[in-house]
Amino acid sequence: MQFFVYHTPELVPQDRLPDCAIAVDVLRATSTIATVLNAGAEGVQVFSDIQELLTVSEAWDANHRLRVGERGGKTVEGCDAGNSPLECTPERVRDARIFMSTTNGTRALKCIQNAPVVLTAAFINRGTVVQYLQQHQPETVWIVGSGWEGSFSLEDTACAGAVVDGVLKHSSQSLAELAGNDEAIAAVTLFRNFEADLLSLFKHASHGQRLFRLNLLEDLQYCAQTDVLDVLPIQKEKGILGRL
Repeated sequence: MQFFVYHTPELVPQDRLPDCAIAVDVLRATSTIATVLNAGAEGVQVFSDIQELLTVSEAWDANHRLRVGERGGKTVEGCDAGNSPLECTPERVRDARIFMSTTNGTRALKCIQNAPVVLTAAFINRGTVVQYLQQHQPETVWIVGSGWEGSFSLEDTACAGAVVDGVLKHSSQSLAELAGNDEAIAAVTLFRNFEADLLSLFKHASHGQRLFRLNLLEDLQYCAQTDVLDVLPIQKEKGILGRL
């Protein structure tokens, strides 16, 4: 295996595809996706555009849908919930289709949707992602951070590093052999620096600070956990994720 880390969707190569692509938006889209699928959601359909989300979801049974819309950390008008994993309780999401559009995370998913295998990762389900990679051994793996409106984000890069570090612990390859670009090495180094206190990482991160100002401490504490959900979100068809 060889890992390539891209800090934002804008940096993803347009002229080729990997064997496996992984989208990361720790705060909070991929944390929420893992949470709703673990809680029994039928699937998660992602949109870059809110109006498209509202239009498509209108055709779905209102009793079996949940519209999740977020911009700037806040719930979008016309949606049922913001991008908070704690809002998506089993009672709300079980057997429902989740229609989701967020500031950054759904953009990352859109840019890799043509890869043969598309996964999502967060700290809370890192272990299941590592297990899949160990089992299937894709030759090239892209880990795409969502960033924040086109710029680098600490938490997404650290999560990319957590995935590579998890594979490294069970591999005969060295980090230099696993890393396809310098960003992969930097991601592992960043994760190892904050591994014992990921909440501290969020306090340094610009989007983490933004969520602290919105009084979303419980969301941050939840997203700072590692390997607590045994769920692997995988793209079933373009733009639609289910549980493997």
